[in-house]
Amino acid sequence: MLRLSTRAPGFAEAFARVVDDRRESAVDVADDVAAILKDVRARGDAALAELTAKFDGHDLDQTGWRIAAETCKAAFDALDPTLRAALETAADRIRAYHEAQMPENRDYTDAAGVRLGAVWRAVDAAGLYVPGGRAAYPSSLLMNAIPAKVAGVERLVVVTPTPKGEVNPLVLAAAHLAGVDEVWRVGGAHAVGALAYGTGRIAPVDVVTGPGNAWVAEAKRQLYGVVGIDMVAGPSEILVIADKQNYPWRIAADLLSQAEHDPTSQSILITDDEDYADHVAEAVELELGELATQATARTSWNDNGVIIVVESFDEAPELANRLAAEHVEIATDDPEAIFAQIRHAGSVFLGRMTPEAVGDYVAGPNHVLPTGRRARFSSGLSVLDFMKRTSFIQLDEAALEAIGPAAVALAQAEGLPAHARSVSVRLNK
Repeated sequence: MLRLSTRAPGFAEAFARVVDDRRESAVDVADDVAAILKDVRARGDAALAELTAKFDGHDLDQTGWRIAAETCKAAFDALDPTLRAALETAADRIRAYHEAQMPENRDYTDAAGVRLGAVWRAVDAAGLYVPGGRAAYPSSLLMNAIPAKVAGVERLVVVTPTPKGEVNPLVLAAAHLAGVDEVWRVGGAHAVGALAYGTGRIAPVDVVTGPGNAWVAEAKRQLYGVVGIDMVAGPSEILVIADKQNYPWRIAADLLSQAEHDPTSQSILITDDEDYADHVAEAVELELGELATQATARTSWNDNGVIIVVESFDEAPELANRLAAEHVEIATDDPEAIFAQIRHAGSVFLGRMTPEAVGDYVAGPNHVLPTGRRARFSSGLSVLDFMKRTSFIQLDEAALEAIGPAAVALAQAEGLPAHARSVSVRLNK
């Protein structure tokens, strides 16, 4: 764990290294992914079957390509009632929040008499990647699938790896609850390729969302333009801005809530008190001893954890904006004052009683958020990722006479006479 102080010589250089540290996969997977996508595009289902046998260790013809809707419903019905109620609470809150995001169409006539506007329409089909293995999260399925359904997507397709043919029943239960239309037992870069290009069994989609490993992220990057994507996400991260009025073990738990995701995750604390920094560091060590995910969380904390002691919290917003973290907790006496100066963050959690983990599950806003400083230019997943805007224009004779001559002049200046003539032939009586 790295300890920094804004008072110390060399802080600027040390902090710059933290900001610039990518923590992305060191494995160069671009060539491998390109070959996989080429194979899927050329051979379709045959490639999917071979790659699934190679990476997931089962024969799709024996285990079954598609998981039936009845199987998903049975998984939901078999849930412990408390867990079923928790999933339903999460789904209801996620749905309500995203329903409030729905954009409004516009239709108006301006001073020149030109009718202008825009209409929003959902894509026809969306694909959702749901990881298996280390990261099989029903909460992520809800966070991806529900906004798509709220947006009006008619066909929602899930692909998920099933190592040795085994599937997580919680994922199937969440698929039923979210109203997923198709669930396919394939994962990896080849599954993303199937969603983009289509195969004999799997029809192509228009947008692909959802988290995955380095191969999945690279496949999405390479296929952008063939399909839309939500983002290319990297390791999870949390920045906690906390004063000494917080119980140290609460802040320690918040830091570890992201460290346990992956060894490459990052947890950063900014505080204004050296002694409090010591107390939190000690609490992290104690918390680690109790975690079932200790091995992962300890590697993340030891390799990527950072504690920064500032002279005052007036310094915190600038540091936070340079980090542009996925999650930012502000646990101070006046969180609003700091929040007002935060320009770059995936999602912000205000106050001492707002742990980031609540946002992961039941608060309502989406937990699919930009990582790796991408919050400088992108936002979390929303209904807009499953929609597109179509503008429209309507002119009558008077409106064309009002603005048409300017269009003619500009077209002629650009050396496009046919453009100019398409307007002028309507202006000439």
